[in-house]
Amino acid sequence: MRIAIGSDHRGFAHKGALSARLRAAGHEPLDLGCGGPEACDYPEPAFAVGEAVAAGRCQFGVLVCGSGIGVSIAANKVRGVRAALCRGVDEARASRRHNDANVLCLSGDGTSPEQAWDIVQVWLATAFEGGRHARRVDLMTAYESARHEDGASAPPAPRGPRKEGQP
Repeated sequence: MRIAIGSDHRGFAHKGALSARLRAAGHEPLDLGCGGPEACDYPEPAFAVGEAVAAGRCQFGVLVCGSGIGVSIAANKVRGVRAALCRGVDEARASRRHNDANVLCLSGDGTSPEQAWDIVQVWLATAFEGGRHARRVDLMTAYESARHEDGASAPPAPRGPRKEGQP
């Protein structure tokens, strides 16, 4: 199976370890950044992984940043992506069974490489259940499609309180 994989600098070590283990397990990881432990912006690899999955170039995606939150938010901006931040195997299993997640997001700071690999294995081995869950995924997909087709968009969400002198 071809799996897009990406990280920011804080997830770089996990990305390398996971890529090697995926390859050893017979998968084809497609590394979409970042290229080293130097600071980088997590949205870039998250968008690249999301686009590879949404376009069908990869069956699934795996992303790692410090908390897992940033890459999850960024990847979910890509139409067709259902990215799930999973901190354990139970969440990994549920995200596939109930939500048909196609991008797995992990915390490089909050999981060891061994824990991350356990989560990835369970996530890849778990099938979508369909049934009542399919109806819910279809509702999300229909909403996403309608928002893109009619050009409507929500107003930008306000950012947190600004500090004095901050733009």
